[in-house]
This record gives sequence, structure tokens and C-alpha cells, in this order.
Amino acid sequence: MTNDQFLDRLPAPLLTWYQQEKRDLPWRDPIIPYHTWLSEIMLQQTRVDAVIEYYYRFLSALPTIADLADAPEEQLLKLWEGLGYYNRVRNLQKAAKIVVSEYGGELPADHKKLQKLPGIGSYTAGAIGAIAFGLPTPAVDGNVLRVATRITGSTDNISKTKTKAKYEALLADIMKKPPVSDCCGDFVQALMELGALICVPNGAPKCELCPAKDFCTAYREDCWDELPVKDEKKPRRIEEKTVLIVRVNDQIALHRRPAKGLLAGLWELPSLPAYQTPDEVRTFCEQQGYSVETVEPLGDAKHIFSHIEWKMKGMLVTLSALPEKSSWRFVPIAEIISDYALPSAFDAFRPWICGNL
Repeated sequence: MTNDQFLDRLPAPLLTWYQQEKRDLPWRDPIIPYHTWLSEIMLQQTRVDAVIEYYYRFLSALPTIADLADAPEEQLLKLWEGLGYYNRVRNLQKAAKIVVSEYGGELPADHKKLQKLPGIGSYTAGAIGAIAFGLPTPAVDGNVLRVATRITGSTDNISKTKTKAKYEALLADIMKKPPVSDCCGDFVQALMELGALICVPNGAPKCELCPAKDFCTAYREDCWDELPVKDEKKPRRIEEKTVLIVRVNDQIALHRRPAKGLLAGLWELPSLPAYQTPDEVRTFCEQQGYSVETVEPLGDAKHIFSHIEWKMKGMLVTLSALPEKSSWRFVPIAEIISDYALPSAFDAFRPWICGNL
């Protein structure tokens, strides 16, 4: 038996374990293709416990794919506020429009057609295909690769496309045969669950509880901390900035980000590059024609994106009157709370937006 064949021993114990240990998640019962799709998009780069509240709220507002296709962008972004990676929801709507126009509002039960939809790559197409339609389509991401390479003892670099393709092929073969062929969705979710609960990404895996421990190479050879092999992450770029909460009466200034790039098209608090002193902030605002009453430091905050880290100093700027002209939009606080999706990067400054002034 080759190490790769250890995966052939996985289905029976994994499926038994899953039936006993699986989490009670709202998108698992009942299985509805739209719900499966939405959950998979929300779960990209986001923890399960953080997603559940958003999932319920989103479906309450947009219960069908047709509703999603027709929703105004500002409503979409507000529903997504705090989840981050806003291109996910924009692509979700682009795909919904295609599903309505080409497939009568129902997701196609076809792996290739799913993969052609915006925002749906091979992993998401595999997950939807298996979970929603029972197709033998594996869903291979970093969690599944970690499980598979530890079981097989593989030192293949999981950052390489060929490694992912190799395990997609191995798992696809397994899914075409009993006992998996009759429960492809359970198998795919069981692999996800194993990676989330047992063969975890940070810290020691819970090997004594693992259904694969009897044939897992990493467990037998005590080399779990060496697997999987992957490229080292590049260091994040540090950006220092001064964030401005510019207030006049009950209105706060917002600035719209460029249509492309980080946080594309979202409303944000205005900011200045690098750390600025209160006097420098006052000078800048007065040069823009604003009548400044006070400038008050609010302290520091930071936000980490995948490749960038923002280090921020907050400044509360109080104006005596609305400017006649401005590149910023002054919005009533109540409207900001109800209608505008502010990125979570500014969460540390929300108390000064929402009333604690």
C-alpha cells in the first residue's frame, strides 16, 4: 500500500465520526442549494461562529436568488457589513443575475457551469455540487489539504497547483465509489469538519479523537508539526494613517474609496497618510475650507488585511458649520448606522460615530 492509498481507508470511519460529532449548522438542515452557496461564500476566510448571524440576516432580507439579483448595492453591502472581503458579495450578486437569466433562478447541478459563475472557484463549485446535488465533486482547500497530507505523510508543497490537483483527483476517485458515492455531501462536509475541529491549523491536532488515527502517517510518525509543507507567507506591508471623524452637528463626513483595489467602492472615514498631529490635521482641514472648532486625539487602532496592516491614529474634528463644497459626504449619524456599510477596519472608531461624543 502506498501512502496515498491511506486515503482509501478514510471514508467509513470519517462518515461514522461525522454523524456523531457534526455541528448543528443552519445551512445543513434542510439542504437548499442557495443556502449552501451563500454559506460557502460567507465562510471564505471567516469563522463559522462569526457567519451564523450574518447568514440569518441575509436570508431574511433576500430569501431567494431572484431577491439577491435585484437587491440595491447599498443594501447588499450593509447586509455584509463587518464580514469583510466585500467582493464576495458583489460577485454573489453578479452570479445571481446570471442564474436568474440563464437558469431560471435555480443553481445548475453541473460542476462546470457552477465554476463559470463569478466568485465560484473549484473549491466552492465542488462544495455546492457535492452538498446540494450529491455530485462526486471534491472541495479541496487548505483545511482538506492539511488533513490529506498528514494522513499520507506527503511533503508536497500545498501552495503548488499540482498538489491541489493531485488530491482533487484522489478524492474524486474515492467519491465515485461506495460508501461515499451515496453521500457525497456528507463526505465533503465531514472533511471540512475534521479540519475545523480535529486536524486544526494552529496548534496541536486532537489526534486521540481523530477517526483517521489508525492509518495517519503524521500521527504514527509524530510529525504533524512538519505538515503540511507550504510557502512562507510574505510579511504584511505596514501603512500608517490618521483617521478623521469629522463632525458637524449630527453629521459625520464619509469618503468613498476608489472603484478598484482594497475595499473598492466602499464608504469610509476620511484619512490622511502617516501620523499627523492635531495642528497638522487642523491646518489640512482649514486648507480645504472647513471651519474647525476643535481637534481631539482619539487614540490608536490597527486592522490587519491579508497582505496589509493599517496602523491608525484617530482624530475627532468638530466643525462649526457644514462646508459649502467638499469632496466628502456629510451624512446624518442615523443614516450611517442604518444605511451605510463601513468597513470593519474602522470598528475602533465607531463609538465616536454612533454617539459617544
